[in-house]
Amino acid sequence: RSGKRAAAIMSLIQSARMNGHDPYAYLKDVLTRLPTQRASEIEQLLPHQWVSA
Repeated sequence: RSGKRAAAIMSLIQSARMNGHDPYAYLKDVLTRLPTQRASEIEQLLPHQWVSA
Protein backbone atom coordinates (compact mmCIF):
# COMPACT_ATOMS: atom_id res chain seq x y z
CA ARG A 1 0.00 0.00 0.00
CA SER A 2 2.64 2.50 0.94
CA GLY A 3 4.54 1.66 -2.24
CA LYS A 4 1.56 2.63 -4.37
CA ARG A 5 1.19 5.91 -2.48
CA ALA A 6 4.87 6.69 -2.87
CA ALA A 7 4.66 5.90 -6.59
CA ALA A 8 1.70 8.27 -6.99
CA ILE A 9 3.56 11.11 -5.24
CA MET A 10 6.72 10.46 -7.26
CA SER A 11 4.65 10.50 -10.44
CA LEU A 12 3.22 13.91 -9.54
CA ILE A 13 6.69 15.23 -8.71
CA GLN A 14 8.14 14.02 -11.99
CA SER A 15 5.17 15.34 -13.99
CA ALA A 16 5.62 18.74 -12.35
CA ARG A 17 9.31 18.72 -13.31
CA MET A 18 8.53 17.71 -16.88
CA ASN A 19 6.13 20.65 -17.14
CA GLY A 20 8.74 23.11 -15.88
CA HIS A 21 7.35 23.54 -12.36
CA ASP A 22 9.17 23.48 -9.04
CA PRO A 23 7.80 20.26 -7.50
CA TYR A 24 7.70 21.68 -3.97
CA ALA A 25 5.79 24.80 -5.04
CA TYR A 26 3.43 22.68 -7.14
CA LEU A 27 2.60 20.20 -4.38
CA LYS A 28 2.28 22.92 -1.75
CA ASP A 29 -0.15 24.89 -3.91
CA VAL A 30 -2.18 21.87 -5.00
CA LEU A 31 -2.49 20.45 -1.48
CA THR A 32 -3.57 23.88 -0.22
CA ARG A 33 -6.18 24.37 -2.95
CA LEU A 34 -7.46 20.79 -3.16
CA PRO A 35 -9.95 20.89 -0.24
CA THR A 36 -11.81 23.86 -1.72
CA GLN A 37 -11.45 23.07 -5.42
CA ARG A 38 -14.70 22.32 -7.22
CA ALA A 39 -14.92 18.83 -8.66
CA SER A 40 -15.64 20.30 -12.09
CA GLU A 41 -12.38 22.29 -11.90
CA ILE A 42 -10.10 19.59 -10.49
CA GLU A 43 -8.30 19.19 -13.83
CA GLN A 44 -6.80 22.66 -13.31
CA LEU A 45 -4.58 21.10 -10.64
CA LEU A 46 -2.96 18.61 -13.00
CA PRO A 47 0.70 19.42 -13.73
CA HIS A 48 0.16 20.15 -17.43
CA GLN A 49 -2.65 22.65 -16.67
CA TRP A 50 -1.52 24.08 -13.32
CA VAL A 51 -0.97 27.81 -12.88
CA SER A 52 0.38 29.01 -9.55
CA ALA A 53 -2.20 30.87 -7.46
